[in-house]
Amino acid sequence: MSEIKQRPCKSVADSMIEMAELVLPNDTNLLGNLLGGRLMHWIDIAGALAASRHSNCVVATAALDSLDFRHPVRVGEMVRLKARITWVGNTSMEVRVDVFCENMKTGATIKSNKAYITFVALDDSGTPTQVPTLCLNTDEERKEYEMAEKRRELRLKNRTRKTQ
Repeated sequence: MSEIKQRPCKSVADSMIEMAELVLPNDTNLLGNLLGGRLMHWIDIAGALAASRHSNCVVATAALDSLDFRHPVRVGEMVRLKARITWVGNTSMEVRVDVFCENMKTGATIKSNKAYITFVALDDSGTPTQVPTLCLNTDEERKEYEMAEKRRELRLKNRTRKTQ
């Protein structure tokens, strides 16, 4: 592990990412719905971009805690992914990615998915490295941080249980 250094503090807004994708026929199943694997790929990219922006490092995906499929996304719709940091440890970060689908003809927008992903920051040799702390500026950010700590505890508890 790299040397411990003074850690700057970055706000949630400093690392927010928003990206958009158009759902094309090769992104869909036989019903014309977006493939879950394609959506997971886009979610992972959006999350990694937010984590990289926060840490100023290359990041590796460490865990996907949850991915909720609430509404199908159809061919021809635009997918907007909004990623933001929710929790920061020493070398790891949790990112929440909200997914919205927009009907290009009507303009109707629906929240279709939400995911929580943990990333680890890596230095140039591929070793986990410290990341900036997270400055929490709103009640919503503080609440999300507390919930992220509970998810982390559960994730670590489950990991310990699996290795026994």
